[in-house]
Amino acid sequence: METKTKKTEKKFDAIKTMREIRDKISLEIMNMTYEQERAYLDKLLAQGKAKAK
Repeated sequence: METKTKKTEKKFDAIKTMREIRDKISLEIMNMTYEQERAYLDKLLAQGKAKAK
């Protein structure tokens, strides 16, 4: 018995987007101390909460 699957074109690729975001953040925090990383991530989270409203 053969099964056929339909391929649909994605309008938004969540995995690709997540990897791009992760890679960008990794490059930005690469040479930071723990305290600098913490401040950077806290700032990003604060901005994200403001945008979500």
